[in-house]
This record gives sequence, structure tokens and C-alpha cells, in this order.
Amino acid sequence: MSLMTMAVLGILALLIMMFIGMNIGLAMFLVGFIGYGFAVNWKAALGVLQTVPYVQAASYSMTVVPLFIMMGNFAFASGMSENLYSAANKWIGRLPGGLACATVAACAAFGAICGSTNATTATMGIVSIPQMRKYGYSDKLSCGAVSVGGGLGVMIPPSSCFIVYGIIAEQSIGRLFAAGIMPGILLAVLIISMIVIQVKVNPSLAPKSDKFSWKEKLIALAKCWDVILLFAGTFYVMFSGIFTINEAAAAGCLLAIIIFIAKGKFTWKTFATVMWDSVKTTSMTYLIVIGAMVFGAFLSITKMPMTLAAIIEGWNVSRYIILAAIVVVYLILGCFMDALPMVMLTVPIFLPIVTGLGFDPIWFGVIIIIVMMMGFITPPVGMNCYVLSGIVRDVPLGTIFAGSVPYLLTLFIGAILVTVFPQIALWIPNLLYG
Repeated sequence: MSLMTMAVLGILALLIMMFIGMNIGLAMFLVGFIGYGFAVNWKAALGVLQTVPYVQAASYSMTVVPLFIMMGNFAFASGMSENLYSAANKWIGRLPGGLACATVAACAAFGAICGSTNATTATMGIVSIPQMRKYGYSDKLSCGAVSVGGGLGVMIPPSSCFIVYGIIAEQSIGRLFAAGIMPGILLAVLIISMIVIQVKVNPSLAPKSDKFSWKEKLIALAKCWDVILLFAGTFYVMFSGIFTINEAAAAGCLLAIIIFIAKGKFTWKTFATVMWDSVKTTSMTYLIVIGAMVFGAFLSITKMPMTLAAIIEGWNVSRYIILAAIVVVYLILGCFMDALPMVMLTVPIFLPIVTGLGFDPIWFGVIIIIVMMMGFITPPVGMNCYVLSGIVRDVPLGTIFAGSVPYLLTLFIGAILVTVFPQIALWIPNLLYG
């Protein structure tokens, strides 16, 4: 059996394991180990198990994972979301569909301190949907805004997906974080624009919002001191060069704990819950990373990524056609897979192809995240829609998906803009890092 055949069979076996519900980290670990044993020998496969888990778990670059996860969990426990939503409503609530627009803006801001799409969707769903219902907003519009806005948590740093992509692709996490800022703002503006257009076309979706004075706006903004302090403090030490990305993560986590205590939210029960949730999420992420590295070692020994890259480079077609084909694969996988497993499975295969075509790996990471955001709201497994369905149980899942459909066009336009104008993603990292 050829090495290429082994690689294809390994990928098929992995997909089957995933679809029957096996843990993605364990599935990649098992397929990688068995595949390596058949491709080389079992002694070499045992050698991979002796080195890869320890090297990854002990890696200094991996320390950002638990630190940013803890920062997000303490920020959530501090109750930052309510004041954040109120401030967003007062500042941009006068737009058509103002509460929905404010929800998207609040999702973007909360995602910047949380980094989790599921947590952002759940939190903003709890905070914003009762308010939108109170003022007569359509469930379709309100649920669509929350589901797509929650996805901004993986684009605006700190993003767990960027961290994992950086580790797998061996790229600077700081550059990736910087690359997500402008596209994240662009996508938020495009999503808000789509809300305004929908309400302009169909005014029955949302009533006119209240008008607020400058005094009320400034008071609402002042109440968000905790969000502003955490966001500005973490980003300043991260991008100013004072701290490394790992040290900035530790500083952000410490600052989140101080705010958590200063706001009077500390109880031993809450503290234990936050730490336990952080341990569970970190363990899941580490297991996925270790499994992906074992699986990646198997793919590397089969030379499948390099062979595919060489074959594709020999095609007499535009590199953008090849990129479009890769994006279509991500769109399809996004309908069935969560973000982290998709990064782990595909990056070792596609990255050599993309870099061989001359594309920037930092820019490609941004494109991947935008396409993943489409997957979060696309049936049958649009994760954000399912998370929101658990929050608003009286709204049919079909209504939530229907409310999310217009934003697929918005995200597609965002992906095209970042592709045509790559400096949208690369300008800030080039400015900061050269």
C-alpha cells in the first residue's frame, strides 16, 4: 500500500470517527498513531507518543491558551456584558434596527475579552434578546443578529482559533491577533449595515429606537470602565512590546481577576466554578492540539501535503481558483464541524498548498476564520444557532437559521474584500512588527 493511499484512508477513518461522535482529539491521536505504525513501524509510532504529547503540553507558546481562557471566564463572571450592551445601545441605537445593531457591537467588544464564539453567543443572547422582544423586535432579526455577532469572538483577538492556528502553522500569534483587528471591525460594520438594510426594506422587523442625550451616552460608557480597562490594558502591553504575547496573557488574566474582585463578584463558589470551567476548556484544547500533532506527524511521513502542493502547483489555473476551491471545502466542513477541529484537520493539508502558491500564511489564517464564521450559522450544524436555540427555547431552530441566512452574504463580501485587499488584514501586523 502506498503512503498516499494510507493518508487518504487515515483521513476517511478520522472523518468516520468524527461523524459517529468520537472526541476529535482522541480520534486524531488514534488515527495518527496507527497510521504512523503502518507507514513506518510500531517502534517509531511509540516514539511519537513518547515525545509529541510532552513537547506540546510543555511548550511555552501553549501557555497563552489557559491564560486567555481564564481571562475570558473571569470577565464573564464579572458581569461585564450588561453595561456593555447598554452602552452600545445608547451610542448606535438610533440606527434602524438599533437594538440589533447594538447587539452586534456588544458582541464584537465582548468577543475581544472573551475569545469564544459559544460564550459570546450565549451571553449576548441572554442579555439582548429579552430587551429586543420587549420593544417588539422580530425574533428572526434578533436571533440572526446574535448568532452572527457571536461569531465575531473568533476574529477579534484574543481568539482561541488564532492561537491554535498559530501553533499548528508555526506563525506568530501576536501577528495573527493584530491581523484580526481590522477584518473584525470590517465584519462588524458590514453586519450592522445588513441589519439597517433589512429594517429599511421591511420596517415591521423593528420599531424606531429611543434617542439618548450625550450625557446618557457618556454615563453609559463610563459604566463600561471594566471592559475598557481590560481591553486597553491587555492590548497595550501585548502590542507595545512591553510584554511578550504570553506575558500579556498573564497580565490580562491577572487584571480580569482584580476587576472580578473589585466589582464585588468574588465568592469561593464562583471562583471554583470559573477555575473548573477553565480547566475543562483548556484540557479539551490541549487534547485537540496533541491529537492534531500526532495526526500531523502521520501526514508528514506520508508526504501527502507536499505531494498535493506539488500537484496543484502544476495546474495551469489561477491561484485564486485554487484558493476558491479550498474555501469551498472549508464552507462544507463548517456545516458539520466546530472551529478548532476544523483548523486542526485542515491546516496541515492546506497550508503547504497555500504558501506554495505565494499567499501569506497570516492572511490565510484570517480567511479561514471568516469562512468558519459562515459555518457557525449554516445548517445542519451551525453551532451558534444551536447555542442560541438553547437560550430561547420558544423560538424554532428554523427561525434562527432563517434569521442568520442574510449574513452569509455579508461574510462572503467580507471574505472577498480581504482577498482583494489583503492589507486589510496585514496592515496592522506589518505596522507593529515590520
